[in-house]
Amino acid sequence: MDAGLTKRMLEAVLGVSVSSGNRIDVLKNGDEIFPAMLEAIDAAERSIDFLTFIYWNGEIGERFADRLSARARAGVRVRVILDAAGAWELDTELVDGMTDAGCDVRWFRPIKARGALQANNRTHRKLLICDEVVGFTGGVGIADEWTGDARDEGEWRDTHFRVSGPAVNGLRGAFFDNWAETGTDLVDKEVDTFPEQPEVGELDVQVIKGVAEAGNSDVWNLFRVLIDCADACIRICTAYFTPDDEITRRLVEAGERGVDVQILVPGPHADKRFVQVASEAGFEELLEAGVAISAFQPSMLHAKVMTIDGSLAVVGSANFNRRSTEYDDEVVMVIFDEAMTAVLDGHMDEDLARSEPIDLADWEQRGLLQRVQEKAIKVVDGLL
Repeated sequence: MDAGLTKRMLEAVLGVSVSSGNRIDVLKNGDEIFPAMLEAIDAAERSIDFLTFIYWNGEIGERFADRLSARARAGVRVRVILDAAGAWELDTELVDGMTDAGCDVRWFRPIKARGALQANNRTHRKLLICDEVVGFTGGVGIADEWTGDARDEGEWRDTHFRVSGPAVNGLRGAFFDNWAETGTDLVDKEVDTFPEQPEVGELDVQVIKGVAEAGNSDVWNLFRVLIDCADACIRICTAYFTPDDEITRRLVEAGERGVDVQILVPGPHADKRFVQVASEAGFEELLEAGVAISAFQPSMLHAKVMTIDGSLAVVGSANFNRRSTEYDDEVVMVIFDEAMTAVLDGHMDEDLARSEPIDLADWEQRGLLQRVQEKAIKVVDGLL
């Protein structure tokens, strides 16, 4: 892969410039992710913008609510967006407590207020921006399932990222995109200063917003371009793997032209078995093309990372599925850096060591019930 050409190609295809001077810290699993996020919340002096898809009842949810409330009571402007589908079970007492403390909590696309088609389009983004200069994004939800270090089935495996530098503006743009729909003012001139982001690192980063609208999103276009650009290796770690026919065809073609395509998906502890079956329905075609597929064994795998040729990485909230490329609002970062890519590839190597490869010969002998389930799920797999 010609890194310079790929960078220029993505800027032209997606219409989003690459920013320089960024720093990104990789946070692996809840033991690293949650303390870093809570520390940033505690340190905020002027503003906190927080957006999440999943917010479930439990200890970590209470901790986040308490810390956000404490900053609001201290005079920090705290804005919270909760997706009405992902967080629908959250106790009203917890939300009311944040509101009473001064947090401005908004529900994204309340189900009852939407028609069926609009209700299907969610915000799947995960964002935390503190004082306009420190941002977080990745795969983690606010729930006890993400605590720990993926040691067993009670501790989900995920990756999140702390960002500083000009790329934070891209993350803020994704927050503003969803905040605008809640029917309130975008900018508070007494709080928002829109600082010139300092160059605090050496990373070139492109922030891409996938928007839930008719047709495929920029995330879909990004996946297509990068698969076609790969010369040596494509590595995909994803919680939900149900790509459309176009993306599948390109992965097959990559495997057939000699690219080492590796896909890591959840194994026995997948949280949604029906989505896993939809994923498995496409395994045989990929395996026949030489694509390597492995299933993570210790716990639910929820990370979303793709690396290409050891030179760039795509990270953020998007899975490798049709929900992320067609139906949901997402945000991803393209990181143009070999060292950062090596870190993420190293994490995947560690995860592969705790995974089981899926053998083509064995998969061809799968039972009748599995085959019937795969056929049946085809009726709805376009929505997964």
